[in-house]
Amino acid sequence: MRKILVTIATVISLAASSNIALADGAKPGQSMTHMKTLAGISSILEGQGILLYVQGGATAAVIGESIGSADGQVVFHIPITGTKTGVEHTGSNIVFFNSANNKKVELKNPLIDLAKGTISAIIPQGTGEVTTVLQITNAAALKATVTNDRKALLKTTAYKGAALSLAPGIGAALTSLLGLPMGSIPENLPFATADVSLYSVLKAKR
Repeated sequence: MRKILVTIATVISLAASSNIALADGAKPGQSMTHMKTLAGISSILEGQGILLYVQGGATAAVIGESIGSADGQVVFHIPITGTKTGVEHTGSNIVFFNSANNKKVELKNPLIDLAKGTISAIIPQGTGEVTTVLQITNAAALKATVTNDRKALLKTTAYKGAALSLAPGIGAALTSLLGLPMGSIPENLPFATADVSLYSVLKAKR
């Protein structure tokens, strides 16, 4: 099982690798959220046959010996598509896939609300309504770092080190929807860290 999951994750990573440089490029319109699971989370999920990946314009990679190793981590690079209602990621999904029964749960179109300290998404396999799926436990301490590159006419607004945990009720919902034994995914599980980089055009001085 472990070899199968590592192979799948590797294929996803390699298939997306041609877009990584573009996604990480510091240019207007290429704003990005970089999410990295905490060490051991992928191992907890892999031990129950759960593969974690992203789809729809995002890229993924594995850090460590394998996703099943104690220090294994999964990294997501998710394009930001707008900021009108929060930090929007329309067209991207975070997917939990149970390889034992082919059940999956999608966190569709994640939306970061820095003011509320939440990340919400649509779960098609659940109610189909917008649901708070992750909470930013250190939201009050996050500060924006603004960098102006006048030569490139580029403004960068960055939020680094957001600590993410599963929102209340999400552990139980994932467990149920994925067909896992009760309590398989703990409630309020510390899940990942995230960095948000917003790029915009800097007006030239006249």
